Amino acid sequence: MKRLLIFTSLLAAPALFAQSKGLDPADINKPLKDEWTSYSGDLTGKRYSLLKNVNTETVKNLSLEWMQSGILSGCGPTGNPPATPGAGGFGGGGRGGPVAAPAPIIVEGFGTGDANNCGPARFGGGILVVNGIIYASAPDNVYAVDARDGTVLWHFYWKTKGGTSLATRGLGMWHNYIYFELHDDWVVCLDARTGKLVWKHEIASFDQQYFSSNAPMILGNHVIIGTGNDLDTPAFLKSLDPETGALQWSFYSTAQNPGEPGLETWASLDAARHGGGTSWIPGSYDPETHLYIYGTGNPTPAYTAGRGDGDNLYTSCLIALNVDTGKMAWYFQPSPHDTHDWDATQTPALVDMPFNGKMRKLAITAMRNGYFFVLDRVTGEHLLTSKFGLVNNWASGIATDAKLNLDAKGQPKRNPNKDALIAGSLVNNDVTNYPPPTFSPDTGLFYVHEQNSLRVYYLMDPDPRGSMGLGGTGGGGVGLNYGTNLVAIDYKTGKVSWRHELQGGSVGLLSTAGGVLFMANGPDFEALEAKTGKPLWHSQIGALSAPPETFMLDGKQHVLATTGGSFFMYVLN
Repeated sequence: MKRLLIFTSLLAAPALFAQSKGLDPADINKPLKDEWTSYSGDLTGKRYSLLKNVNTETVKNLSLEWMQSGILSGCGPTGNPPATPGAGGFGGGGRGGPVAAPAPIIVEGFGTGDANNCGPARFGGGILVVNGIIYASAPDNVYAVDARDGTVLWHFYWKTKGGTSLATRGLGMWHNYIYFELHDDWVVCLDARTGKLVWKHEIASFDQQYFSSNAPMILGNHVIIGTGNDLDTPAFLKSLDPETGALQWSFYSTAQNPGEPGLETWASLDAARHGGGTSWIPGSYDPETHLYIYGTGNPTPAYTAGRGDGDNLYTSCLIALNVDTGKMAWYFQPSPHDTHDWDATQTPALVDMPFNGKMRKLAITAMRNGYFFVLDRVTGEHLLTSKFGLVNNWASGIATDAKLNLDAKGQPKRNPNKDALIAGSLVNNDVTNYPPPTFSPDTGLFYVHEQNSLRVYYLMDPDPRGSMGLGGTGGGGVGLNYGTNLVAIDYKTGKVSWRHELQGGSVGLLSTAGGVLFMANGPDFEALEAKTGKPLWHSQIGALSAPPETFMLDGKQHVLATTGGSFFMYVLN
């Protein structure tokens, strides 16, 4: 009887899936709870779930419900997509009973398939969970998976033309449409019920060595997409029509024409046109003001002269754009005249919390440069700056005195002696990076990965013509690593409340109303007490490749962990 029931469920899954009601756009704006509908779970960027069935007392009762492994195995330069397992369960072989037929594979793309190697063979970024279906992506691949047992329902495979293949940041969804960026610079819209292509739009020129890995953000009737580039081509953000893919507007990070804002901060119009500021990480959205708040990447050339002595706007900036007009409402630059590749692409957390005695609409972020910022998200007003990182030494302090010709906006003051020099300079590495942080309104703490290491930066080529993009430097001579931590920062003061030592880097964090913080810690999937950092639970499943997520399914709180090409579904029993 057990075998018959399992066989029946596998047959019924495609029929139930085909009747999916999709994702109501109104649900995208809801606080994170029952489903995971966008890159950060909801549009605030907090990665804070209202679910609290799993809490500091019950988290020890989390148990593995199912796992699905080997979905991405077999990827290689064969010209054909890998075989996709049809049934879920341990090892992808089901949990007894007949194995379902292989899931349908939809093949598109402009390459021959010879360039397909799956990039990093791992799922990453924002994995969506809607109506009991998991939608997950790896470079050149999208999968729909039954959240109840791991059965693969369909597989979309893109024959790439090649280029830079990095980890994917994930997917976007609107009604029964799934949106996905490809590294050879296309964005596709797929039917969420079948995986079939609905439309495609060319984001940028593949011949100019752009690479596209951003997670599309669906904001009202706008699909917001961005792309990356490590050379000197213009950087931009685009808005597309969700139903047709038609271009609605483009916003360039730097001035492209005479008289445009920010041009005065560059050595010339040509320097500005090729100044960088790519948009490759999703931001956060405030539906009340229609402002999309996201970060831009480093200026180019990244480490050398050739772009003047100005701030090089709007690179390494947090920018607030009106999604209906594509116009900038405000900006904040954490690293004026960036000379260290301090991308400002970390996803900000948008919260309504008391600050200095009154309720404020805040944007909170911890940047790659090792500084923590609190801003008013409506106006961009600077409210607080503090430093984190045990060996953070690149800046000489925080600029506060306008009379000394310094910016009074709470920006770190660059120390030119810590730039890359021909003789070398000892300077900190990235204090954090793109993996998303989390903020708990219950504890008032902002949680972020902290890396503590130093290296010598050498300027290899002082001529900007020979060091465009990220070229022109080398590192070596000495490397000092003082460990990595998870840090909890009090948003009201900017002070670190506690540190938790890590065995490796972060892939992103999750906090919950149950007082639990979920994270990767080396080979462990770990849960901490959000208030104190006390370890509560762990499961040794290997290094995570995507941030943990939580949602409700069949009346129970579930937690999803992803390692490489495998899913681990936990449930509170």
